[in-house]
Amino acid sequence: MSRRAAARPGTAADGGPALFRLVRFWSRRWINRTSADLPDELRHAQHVQVVEAVAATVEQDAEATITSVSHQLGLDHSGASRMVRDATAAGFLSRAESEHDRRRTALALTASGERLLAEARDWQRQVFTELTADWDDADRQRFAGYLRRLSNELEL
Repeated sequence: MSRRAAARPGTAADGGPALFRLVRFWSRRWINRTSADLPDELRHAQHVQVVEAVAATVEQDAEATITSVSHQLGLDHSGASRMVRDATAAGFLSRAESEHDRRRTALALTASGERLLAEARDWQRQVFTELTADWDDADRQRFAGYLRRLSNELEL
């Protein structure tokens, strides 16, 4: 396929720019959202990001560490370490010696972290439902499946 064909609107390759428009749009709104209908914890987007990173690692049957949070969030180790420290101080994470490597610290969600994760996922589902409210159920299910597939293939 030529570059010209790949860039033509309406082709499959046009999904890339559309994806990044969505990422830009939602990343700004997620960070800046201050709606009164959100629980206080959801206003702390960094805590949500760390909690989701730890949960995603554990869901892949791996041990959550600062390194795995760094990978999940695309941050350097020191940035991830600060975010983990803050989420731990806020009561969303617990730290323990790794069972696999005593030099590492294993991370786990606390009960507050589990609640924050559940609230974040509920809000995310609500937003998805609102955004696709005019779609028929088959289209909504298909799109959700494609999003899950992309996320799973990228091991996010």
